[in-house]
Amino acid sequence: MKALKALFVLLLIVSCSGKKNHPYTFYYWKTHLKLDQEEKRVLDKASVPYIYTRFFDIDKASGKFMPVAVVTKDNSFRTDKQIVPTVFITNQSMYHISAEEIRFLAKNIHDLIQKKAKEYDLKINNEIQIDCDWTAGTRNDYFKFLKELKRISGKEITCTLRLHQVKDKSQTGIPPVEKVYLMCYSTSSPLENSNKNSILDVTVLKSYLSKLEDYPVKKIEVALPIYSWGIITNHLEKHKLINALSRKDLENPAFKKISDHEVEIIKDGFYFGSFLNKGFRIKVEEISDDQLQDVTRFLEKKIHDFNIIYYQLDSKFVSNRGF
Repeated sequence: MKALKALFVLLLIVSCSGKKNHPYTFYYWKTHLKLDQEEKRVLDKASVPYIYTRFFDIDKASGKFMPVAVVTKDNSFRTDKQIVPTVFITNQSMYHISAEEIRFLAKNIHDLIQKKAKEYDLKINNEIQIDCDWTAGTRNDYFKFLKELKRISGKEITCTLRLHQVKDKSQTGIPPVEKVYLMCYSTSSPLENSNKNSILDVTVLKSYLSKLEDYPVKKIEVALPIYSWGIITNHLEKHKLINALSRKDLENPAFKKISDHEVEIIKDGFYFGSFLNKGFRIKVEEISDDQLQDVTRFLEKKIHDFNIIYYQLDSKFVSNRGF
């Protein structure tokens, strides 16, 4: 009886804590594979045995497919994690694509992945992830491509899933894969005048995913943002992004504080690698642990037993975070 009572109390404590531990790992999205000590330390602690590594992008120009920014490797890149090759394909690459081009693209993507894995002695697993912001106009050919890549490679083909592709699934269609990766970021454009956090606005995300439990692909992993950037606004209200800025970077006597995350430049000068004029504004967008926990709790009501893949592995973004 005492044992049952103790078990009941333990279950009550666990249920009331409301926090589940989700296995996690990272995306690696740099062109040159290289790990510093902090990145290696954080990656080694990750509980998922994979790291999702961008190998190259695919774009189409003058009717020809081109691999863009193909990955290279530094000797410092050593990890016990298995690598999931990830390829970004522009949506325009999928417009007006013939069956022959689909076969050509699938074969060449597979061959280039194999070539780079062998060249750099990378321990890849049995999955290829494709990242494409497909639309209603490209869905049919994109889905044919995913099937052809599976046939040619013999591997498990997975793909990313953006918020609008969940909300508008009747228009954008359901990809022919058994697992998708839900990208819980880019809720708006950073180049628009807006008070919202363009990386992640939790209210916007919840509205897009209100019917996520009805999505036909049931194996869903979750990609969460840990990156940050600065949005520079000039006198003409034109915007420019500077990667990896934080609020700490705004602590400068040449800046006048407008809010906790925005300053105005009061002295012309070189800042963060760019010449910025007096009167320009810098707004920093970051993601807090509270925001990530809010999203995770919301998703736990919609889907079960998901892994988290943080975007992205960079010492600027992983330091001082509790994963």
